[in-house]
Amino acid sequence: MPESADSHGIQADADWFTGIVHEHSTALVRYFARRGPRQDAEDLAADVLATAWRRRDDVPREAVLPWLYRTAGFTLANHRRKHSDVPVEEVRESGTVRVGADPELSALFHAELRGALGSVGERDRQILLLHAWEGLDGAELAEVLGISRSGADAALSRARSRLRKAWGERMSF
Repeated sequence: MPESADSHGIQADADWFTGIVHEHSTALVRYFARRGPRQDAEDLAADVLATAWRRRDDVPREAVLPWLYRTAGFTLANHRRKHSDVPVEEVRESGTVRVGADPELSALFHAELRGALGSVGERDRQILLLHAWEGLDGAELAEVLGISRSGADAALSRARSRLRKAWGERMSF
């Protein structure tokens, strides 16, 4: 029995999805681990990937990762509505910022930075973290935010400005 065109389409979709999983699943797990309980990160990443499979015809082939991050943002918001939010102070980072050899100074720096980040609005925080943690810039950031490239650049600039102001206010004690 000859294979139908549908079976070729399904195989192409399966190959595309397998590539997406291999290429982007680690980034999604890290995205969630940085923003909430680590024990939920893999499940939430799997939810995003399941959404990508269900909506595979809607995923722009030239901007898969931004689409996944945007979907991850919605998935995380839904998850947080079901559970309590994780305060910014409790979000763990994978790396550490060295502020000299003094651990006390380093701890103070981290606390102040987290406090400044916590004092900016949710959208500014989202933009800053997508840029700093996920490495998104320009067109990718615009895709995740659902705005134009120039709008994303302006939003990042405003978010940085607000963070600098919040940092300055915290450090002027």
